[in-house]
Formats: sequence, structure tokens, C-alpha cells
Amino acid sequence: MPESSKFHHTMSEISFTHIRDDHAAMVDISGKDATIRRAVATGRIKLRGETIAAISAGSVEKGNVLATARIAAIMAIKETPRIIPMCHQIPITGIDIDFEVVGGAGDAGDVVDTDDTDAADSSDGVNVISAVVTVASVGRTGVEMEALCGVSAALLTIWDMVKSAEKDESGNYPDTAISGIRVLEKVKY
Repeated sequence: MPESSKFHHTMSEISFTHIRDDHAAMVDISGKDATIRRAVATGRIKLRGETIAAISAGSVEKGNVLATARIAAIMAIKETPRIIPMCHQIPITGIDIDFEVVGGAGDAGDVVDTDDTDAADSSDGVNVISAVVTVASVGRTGVEMEALCGVSAALLTIWDMVKSAEKDESGNYPDTAISGIRVLEKVKY
């Protein structure tokens, strides 16, 4: 299939593995061989500069934001089949969570705990925390949903930990945004 038409499918050409006779069905993976699998997912949260500075200084009232977000990611990864109905329970053999912090009050962008991913891919590239989650397994199906759940939980936890600092006078969050959640890599060996 030519590269240009690779992603142009009609509904009659698409096969959904989790739908059978117009109802949801979990795919049977019992016939697949167990292999080593790894997935890496990322996402970012844009915050106010003052909030980034407070996180970096460890002065957030609720506690250590990134440590709490890391624990939330691990918990979410382990609970993915409970959150996403058609995910199989799989043995998780490894989890790694990294954060990149860019910015801070009056800061042009100090970087903490860096990674090679494009963390500052927001509208201005400053005052962003990027999460990168790697999940490993030996199993019959991939771990990308677990990695995506981990990233989502980490970013939501960061938001929850700093929401009092992010609210404006009306109680809204004009500067806070989660974006760019995606799978960077999915491999099996």
C-alpha cells in the first residue's frame, strides 16, 4: 500500500478486534506466545511559573508533588484493567517514571531531571512538566495502555497537588493544561 494511502480506510475496511456481533468482546490472546514487551508514553502539564518554582523548591503545601505523581503512576499502571474495560490483566515486570521540569517564576527555563523527549512542546515551551513512563512486561499483549494510564495519572496528580495555586479568582484554571499524551514507543522482543 502506498505511504500516502496507508491511513485512508473506509469503515468497511477497518476491523475492530473488540467488537463482535455489535457488542464488546475481550480478545482471546491465549494462542499468542509470551514475549518481552515494553512501551513508553509521555504527556505534559502546563502550569504557572510560580507553581513550577514551588514544585522545584519543594514548598507545595500538599507535599512532594513529583514523588506523589510517581506513586500515582505506578498505582494506575497496576490498575489499568480495572480502568479500561477491554485491557487484559498482564504481569508488569518493570516501571520507570521520569519527569522534566522546565521553567519557574521569572525563569527562562531551568531543566530538572532531563530526558531526551521533547518535554517543552507547549505553546511557549516554559512552565511545563513532562512525564515519561516506561512499562515492561513478559506477556501475550502489549503494555501501551498501562503506560498511557501511568502518564495520565501522574499528570492528573500533579494538577491535584497544585490546584489551589493554579486557580484564578473565579476558581477556574486559565493557565493549566494537560496535553500531548501519546505513545512514544511500543516494542516486543
